[in-house]
Amino acid sequence: MSVSPQQSEELARLRVRIDALDAQLLSLLNERARVAEEVGELKRREGTPFFRPDRVAQVIAKVQKENPGPLLNQHVAAIWREIMSACLALEVPQRVAVLGPQGTFCEQAAIEYFGSAANLIYCNSFDEVFHATAAGTAQFGVVGMENSTEGVVARSFDLFLHSPVHAVGEVSLQVRFNLMRQTDDLQGVEVVMGHPQALMQCQGWLNEHLPKAERRAVSSNAEGARLAATNPAWAALASERAAAQFGLHIVAHAIQDEAHNRTRFAIICLPQTLAMPEPTGHDCTSLVLSVPNKAGSVHDMLTPLKKHGVSMTRFESRPAKSGKWEYYFYIDLQGHPSQPHVAAALEELKSICAFYKVLGAYPLGHDV
Repeated sequence: MSVSPQQSEELARLRVRIDALDAQLLSLLNERARVAEEVGELKRREGTPFFRPDRVAQVIAKVQKENPGPLLNQHVAAIWREIMSACLALEVPQRVAVLGPQGTFCEQAAIEYFGSAANLIYCNSFDEVFHATAAGTAQFGVVGMENSTEGVVARSFDLFLHSPVHAVGEVSLQVRFNLMRQTDDLQGVEVVMGHPQALMQCQGWLNEHLPKAERRAVSSNAEGARLAATNPAWAALASERAAAQFGLHIVAHAIQDEAHNRTRFAIICLPQTLAMPEPTGHDCTSLVLSVPNKAGSVHDMLTPLKKHGVSMTRFESRPAKSGKWEYYFYIDLQGHPSQPHVAAALEELKSICAFYKVLGAYPLGHDV
């Protein structure tokens, strides 16, 4: 289809306008970066944290509220998160431990939360992520907590129990598993590799299409993709990012059994790296508790929440591994410990528990 001279002239005029706007944007972004450097210098002198998730949440909420369109709020949030990430990198690059290798959903969650300017440290397991964060090798860590299809990531909950780190944020990521391998077909697939959670979340599709293939659990889905690149008879369940990273063909897209499959990731750090974020009005408080093993104990544990009007958004139990049929209870509450009704409920709850630990209080995560 040919373009008329009039249309060509109009297109050229619009491109000149875009070029001029780009120049203005670049100038303003650099001006913002210079101010951010001044903020960083003040923080350095005062010894205050460089990264504050509550501040990030407040800034993004403010620009979304003032957004006149046509940009969608979700895109405005992504743009501002990258701007703030780039400015923060000028103050001090954030070292973030994630499950590796490159191409994991954990990596994607870290980029969504910290922006692409973060310095990612790749670990072989969530155990290593916790250890790197607790040891100070990384300032922050990102770990999977629960999946909308298969429930909690049990190892992360167990590690939280005795680790000195606490949660300061969360990301809820839509997870799509793709089957990938060296060749662009399903013929001759002998082994399908993936994280145990991925294998469970895709078992319906695998039962139907590759019932004879061995299902082999690996440390991460990206590790499965890396291995699949070494053997033509192997396939992996992983992200599009992992397929691009290891040069694999995606044979089947989005094969998870639940179409709206999501995984929730926690952002962790030592309290001395970042204390509990200030309340934003949209916060979550996470706890782990245990109560004496006697009749009515669980009911007694929940009574203070009802009494003070605190909503519980998650309740999970994990064996205490004491051999006495005792359990730890992991609970998410709506609100922040600085709110009077939440503080009153927590104080009363603490008095009746055999074990009580606040895992963190943080702004509610955005869905990606």
